[in-house]
Amino acid sequence: MPSSTKLTKQPPLAIRGLSVAYQKKPVLRDVSFEIGDGELVGVIGPNGAGKSTLIKAALGLIPKLTGEVAVYGKPCAEQRKLIGYVPQRESVDWDFPTNALDVVMMGRYGRLGWFRRPGAKEKAIALECLAKVGMADYANRQISQLSGGQQQRVFLARALAQDASLYVMDEPFAGVDAATEKAIINLLQELKREGKTVMVVHHDLATVKEYFDSVLLLNVEVQAYGKTEDAFTQENLQRTYGGRFAFLNRHAESADTAAAAEGRG
Repeated sequence: MPSSTKLTKQPPLAIRGLSVAYQKKPVLRDVSFEIGDGELVGVIGPNGAGKSTLIKAALGLIPKLTGEVAVYGKPCAEQRKLIGYVPQRESVDWDFPTNALDVVMMGRYGRLGWFRRPGAKEKAIALECLAKVGMADYANRQISQLSGGQQQRVFLARALAQDASLYVMDEPFAGVDAATEKAIINLLQELKREGKTVMVVHHDLATVKEYFDSVLLLNVEVQAYGKTEDAFTQENLQRTYGGRFAFLNRHAESADTAAAAEGRG
């Protein structure tokens, strides 16, 4: 796969004072943070905290009230070729009549331009990206005929085909099987080794320490941000989730107890 253009030392993503409202109700308020180069960053918080809104506003997919977003030091609109975006699977029309290979080749259009047809080189890159996510055998399968986990892998392959420098993923682990989750995290680790930067909206608190270098705890406002070992604390989780954290904590402890009992049996 080709390597992306050498970039300046500007941070991959810098957000300053970002606020978003839906029908005058604040969804994000004065959000500011900066992602370091080559990091895997998790974005966590309760339902309705504004995690997906943050992604969409940062990428210019929805309007913002205030704030500035810079991708490698420039406005996001000027850096589209450097960004790979994986939306929530539920937001995609999977009945659209196309196969997995064509979906992945769409990731090459930003580099080709919309008026150039993809050729043999683009097809080879798309097939390589499908192979990376374990979907090479499904290249000619209609996307509507794929399972949820397989569909998610196809969208990851499309993002890979963009050969981006910054990847932004909205709940890529949601609703996938264990094999797909393992394939996704292996892929994220590979992207990191290649010097790419990845920001992931994530919901499973049990895997945050294992998966991410840094973590952003969000509930309308930034509750904490930093290296995972520093920011992912009981105090910060309580501040972010409130009463829901106590429930999540009890649920996790019950799951651990059950797993231990099963292991002893």
